[in-house]
Amino acid sequence: MSRKIFFTADLHLGHKNVIKYCNRPFKSADEMNETLISNWNDTVSDRDEIYVIGDFAFMGTKQTELALQRLKGKKYLIRGNHDKSLNETMALKYFQWIKDYHLLKVQERDNQIQKIVLFHYALRTWDSAHYGAWSLYGHSHGNLKDDSASLSLDVGVDCHNFKPISYDEVKAVMSKKNWKPAGHHDY
Repeated sequence: MSRKIFFTADLHLGHKNVIKYCNRPFKSADEMNETLISNWNDTVSDRDEIYVIGDFAFMGTKQTELALQRLKGKKYLIRGNHDKSLNETMALKYFQWIKDYHLLKVQERDNQIQKIVLFHYALRTWDSAHYGAWSLYGHSHGNLKDDSASLSLDVGVDCHNFKPISYDEVKAVMSKKNWKPAGHHDY
């Protein structure tokens, strides 16, 4: 079986107040953590890659490490506003890298390259947006109205049944958008 690519954001593991703020259907942070970890592991295999686009955890170093030990896949982290206190020395044992921004290039079966900008915050424009590059973000917990003319998507757990979303699922969403290529200076 081949390797798959997944995206997620805004897990907020350990953050009990996010349950109230985002109207999440959990009675406690522990229940939320267990559901998010279970959903992740039911979706992602150890051979898959998963890009966490910010706000992974909001709990102590030991609890964060215990959660990371349980999660499948080759993990990458784009920092979010709640990742500032993350112990990066510990986290780099589990994440391949930790960055503020990343331009991912995925080679398609037809050898075309799909560029994907990974940044915690929603952008209005980004590198190669006018050539069909995608922008994947979190932070907004589904509170931003989707722009059907923009190749951008909130990949946060609040928007995707509290589980990661696959590259193929993102591609299907993007294929239904009303995006039109523009000239370099046609904004």
